[in-house]
Amino acid sequence: MNWFAPVDGYCERIDGSFWSEPLNAITNIFFLVAAIWVLRREGLNSTARILAIILGMIGFASFLFHSFAQTWAGALDVLFILLFTLFYLFAASKDFLGVPTSIALLITLGYFPFSIVVDWLTLPLTFLGSTKVYMPILILIIVFSLLIYTRLPKVSRGLAIGAFILMTSMMARILDVPLCQTIPIGTHFLWHVMNAVMLAWMIEVYRRHIISEKYKLSYC
Repeated sequence: MNWFAPVDGYCERIDGSFWSEPLNAITNIFFLVAAIWVLRREGLNSTARILAIILGMIGFASFLFHSFAQTWAGALDVLFILLFTLFYLFAASKDFLGVPTSIALLITLGYFPFSIVVDWLTLPLTFLGSTKVYMPILILIIVFSLLIYTRLPKVSRGLAIGAFILMTSMMARILDVPLCQTIPIGTHFLWHVMNAVMLAWMIEVYRRHIISEKYKLSYC
């Protein structure tokens, strides 16, 4: 693999220069703002703080990808998104589902075969393009929301809201190239904005749950 091979997959990019995607690059600041917002919230545990740090790193990696636009930067972007996904899945399994750490770890590792199955099942949905890689995340959020609907209704609703925001941001990502002739700047920048909001919201859902559990324990 050529790690320095150019990547041109977005409407806004018109050449190989560093600032060929100014809007796509600059809007990554929303990830940093979202991360700082989370870190300033009260009642954060170590898990929430780590998620917030990864959130900020997603913005940094995405900025590199939309400026250098090379394979190595794209891989770095994917890596931090994957890290956030796996870490949140582990935390959600442990703290939302209430399973032991060993089971939470198995569920987290199960993300890889699960994503392969989802990728195979969504092969006919060619309109998804590269956005298809985020389908497993969307499905998992919905599944978790349904699983805890009775036991943790507030968390369930929070996850449902997160799923809705993710669906909206995925739509902006999907429409970037198809609408390129109509919207020359593309719509990928909206993916950054809404995805930053979604990830921060998902951490907030987790934070509220942790605080709620501590409150219950203090009155037991």
